[in-house]
Amino acid sequence: MFSSSEQILKINQLSMRYPRNLNWTLKDLTIGISAKERLALVGPSGCGKSTLTKVILNMQPKGSICTGEVLLNGKNPKKLSPSHLRQLRGEAVGLVFQDPMTRLNPLITIGQHLVDTLNSHNPKASCNYHRKRARELLEKVGIGANRFKAYPHEVSGGMRQRLAIAMAICLNPPLIIADEPTTSLDVAVADQVMGELANLCEELGSALLLISHDLALAARWCNRMAILDMGRIVEEGTSCELLTKPQSTIGKRLLECARKREGENTPFLLHSEVVLEVENLRCWHSIGGYPWSPQWLKALDEINFCLHAGETLGIVGASGCGKSTLCRALMGLTSVKGGQVKIGGENVLQLQGHSLKKARKTMQMVFQDPLACLNPKMNILEAIADPLLIHGLTTKAQAKEHARSLLQEVGLTPPENYQYRLPSELSGGQQQRIAIARAIALKPKVLICDESVSMLDAEIQAEILTLLQKLQKHFRLSIIFVTHDLSVAIGFCHRVIVLDNGSIVEEGPGKELLLSPKTSITERMMKACPRLPKSKS
Repeated sequence: MFSSSEQILKINQLSMRYPRNLNWTLKDLTIGISAKERLALVGPSGCGKSTLTKVILNMQPKGSICTGEVLLNGKNPKKLSPSHLRQLRGEAVGLVFQDPMTRLNPLITIGQHLVDTLNSHNPKASCNYHRKRARELLEKVGIGANRFKAYPHEVSGGMRQRLAIAMAICLNPPLIIADEPTTSLDVAVADQVMGELANLCEELGSALLLISHDLALAARWCNRMAILDMGRIVEEGTSCELLTKPQSTIGKRLLECARKREGENTPFLLHSEVVLEVENLRCWHSIGGYPWSPQWLKALDEINFCLHAGETLGIVGASGCGKSTLCRALMGLTSVKGGQVKIGGENVLQLQGHSLKKARKTMQMVFQDPLACLNPKMNILEAIADPLLIHGLTTKAQAKEHARSLLQEVGLTPPENYQYRLPSELSGGQQQRIAIARAIALKPKVLICDESVSMLDAEIQAEILTLLQKLQKHFRLSIIFVTHDLSVAIGFCHRVIVLDNGSIVEEGPGKELLLSPKTSITERMMKACPRLPKSKS
């Protein structure tokens, strides 16, 4: 345990510049965290949040220029030998990453991850001791010792994040840094994971530095908040003060974007034409059993809904409820056991060849991670023009000209500044704009957005949501908006459907679901959803 008067992390006049970069990413940054304290660090994309984490752990690229002082548990990471630095990482600070799957070894079991971490810091202890400690940790974070021999791909995203927490706390460090730990999780699982992390920090007496783009989540779990902008701390205080009466320009802007995201969308009158009908859709996956008695996983079971022209329909639900399966089924990317998907009265599940290819133009998809769905070797112009060429709709020159006009439609102007860049050379928000431009290139009737803003900060989220609303009016698009963030669904969507265990359990305007949920799953999700405090007059 640690005295609450101790300052676990002390940063004084820190400035940092990446190699071959003339601009300072961090500039004269001063901040400290005491034992048992919870501090949320928020700010727009590119403000330096993740860079600060790298500097604290002395993980910045070679050739970076770094001035000022960083003291972690009284020691300066820059002045330590490699062996002592490795010891400091883990024993003085534990790190919980945004996407644990990228940090876990797919070839070793969940339990072995913990055993290896414990052994690297205490090689003199017996293997049995480490295995016993690993099982205790699995129980402590809610995974359970019975999953000791499971591999990372065999457990849910929530469990992988719990494993990341177990690895961060296993050496009882005085400081835990959680870098966007709930971005890829649904609201109910995110609430459980953050609750687990907060309780463990309380139990250990550890301080928590939470890096997040979600202001409501940050305020829910941290009593103190700092806003970072262009590498500087521009505002600091209690979470309640910063989210009710922000003083800085960026603080006011972030809060405005977050409140706009939580605002109620304009009511939609369901008298326009129906563009998409889903009837008794079933996606059953075989999971074994005897030939005469097969066992099925009912990922989707008797799904029925319709989508009107110009409507935004939200799809929400807990992890594993069938949201992503529904997207893939509508796009023809997974096998369907039965039912119908009608566009313009025609069942696309029965089409083949040229007819199917033609029908698929009417429905396009925007994925969660734009960088993963764009060809890394294609420049931006080629990526947007590609669908037009695949369908043989125009010449190469015409396709590129149309791609330039789409760059303007999605707010990337002038097009000459972007057209020859690769996806990796753009920010997350710019990449998502490219993915949207590519999706609307074929002038679809239906746009499916699968967690398309979950990886973006509040300000960029608001920009992308505003862009989608603008494009919806301009092209009269119908949007299916899949999200785990209920505040976004309620504010952005005209109507919301709640999925649970592959079935629709509730639907209606988002405001109705917020005020009077009819099912236990909706009520649970609403309670777990962090909300911004009411502004002070």
